[in-house]
Amino acid sequence: MTKIKICGLKTLPDALAAIEAGADMLGFNFYPKSPRYIAPQACRKITSVLRQKRPEIVLVGVFVNSSVSEVRSILETAQLHLAQLHGDETPEMLAELGPRAFKAIRLSSDSSVANHPFIRSYPLTPSVSSFCRRQSVDNYPLTPSVYPFLSVASPALLVDASVPGLYGGSGVIADWEAAAQLAKRIPLLLAGGLTPENVAEAIAKVQPWGVDVASGVESAPGVKDPAKMQAFVLAVRQ
Repeated sequence: MTKIKICGLKTLPDALAAIEAGADMLGFNFYPKSPRYIAPQACRKITSVLRQKRPEIVLVGVFVNSSVSEVRSILETAQLHLAQLHGDETPEMLAELGPRAFKAIRLSSDSSVANHPFIRSYPLTPSVSSFCRRQSVDNYPLTPSVYPFLSVASPALLVDASVPGLYGGSGVIADWEAAAQLAKRIPLLLAGGLTPENVAEAIAKVQPWGVDVASGVESAPGVKDPAKMQAFVLAVRQ
């Protein structure tokens, strides 16, 4: 079953509405320039409730060019399972963060998957998901606080649209053809301009591990629309 991540949540009512609609994963944005930015302590107030009421929901922090130490600190403060690295982070940073992180890349219609800087330096094989997690675990200090996150289902990679000057949340559709190439090889989370109206077509063409939506289920930037979230989930599950 296709996983559903609703991203850019800023309030507890919106988070609960996303879960009620059927989301499997919730995303919280820690990029200060984003209209969906949330402070770590404010996020913690939300996630502390969610962990009690719906512990099965995977909670994801979205970061853009943050240091490894900052990512680790916010993951702990905000009580999150995973870090989504949505900036220009290196493979070395991903490996250093271990099993609690996955990378987002931005692909344009005129770009080649093979020539993407991240993929050139981090070759993807059919077994990349288990390989990445094994490599991450091997290079990450396994303290007791890490154990609960090793079994959390996560993608190997997120694909978003490439928009100059923006790090996601643009509402622009990603390159589905390029994403489909990757989805044949790895568990891929598809983002970029998804809406209740086009997500079924996107799934049919790309066959992703999961889909990620932010602006496509909003009434205003950072304000989620419960009806749109329900319609999005229904379109995915149809």
